[in-house]
Amino acid sequence: MELMGIVNVTPDSFYAPSRVDGTEAAVARIAELRGRGCSIIDIGAVSTRPGAAEVSADEEWRRLEPVLTEIAGMPAAISIDTTSSEIVRKAYGILGPFIVNDISAGEDDPQMLATVAELGLSYIAMHKRGNPRTMDSLCEYPRGVVEALDGYFTGFAARAESIGIKDWILDPGFGFSKNPVQNWELLENLQAFRHFGRPILVGVADKRFTRTPNPFDPGATPSSEYAERLAKERGADILRIH
Repeated sequence: MELMGIVNVTPDSFYAPSRVDGTEAAVARIAELRGRGCSIIDIGAVSTRPGAAEVSADEEWRRLEPVLTEIAGMPAAISIDTTSSEIVRKAYGILGPFIVNDISAGEDDPQMLATVAELGLSYIAMHKRGNPRTMDSLCEYPRGVVEALDGYFTGFAARAESIGIKDWILDPGFGFSKNPVQNWELLENLQAFRHFGRPILVGVADKRFTRTPNPFDPGATPSSEYAERLAKERGADILRIH
């Protein structure tokens, strides 16, 4: 299993220790995460916590550019957490190939998938509904959350193939438009997505649901550590950690 370490160049991401203020702090954080065994460093400049405010592409780039310039050439896989194709193009100009980590799976920017295909980049497609201000009210899945996400990624796989994205990773989107029981159900059923033949990325660190009981394992004590251990047992390929 690979570890993806989180670096947030934001003032408001929900987990304070992942935030960094300035390039020097970002480089130090990256060194720490690599020392902990992270083979992928995920850098984000826009908070996606529940209720987070919108951030312009100009502000997102103002936060990202000095960090990317400093780490260009670093011998580590870099992913950038963004929904903006404009940011992807600018980052590519500094870094060359990197991994695009898009929480909207191309839905928030109509140019995203075509840009990723054109540049030949690896891509993380995550499931969500709405935005950070509305997602907690969009948790209804009449056919069940596992079946709903299976259908969602079936559609994404077809779009990716038609547009020419060769290398993509599946992220169920824990904590995004799912209630606690639905998050636990997805975690227990990760193998249901194995038929897509794609690596499965799980990000559960300090998500709200990890503080609630797992109804499928009522004897367990809920925690981030327990959720991450369950992810490994259920077949996650990449674990996104703080």
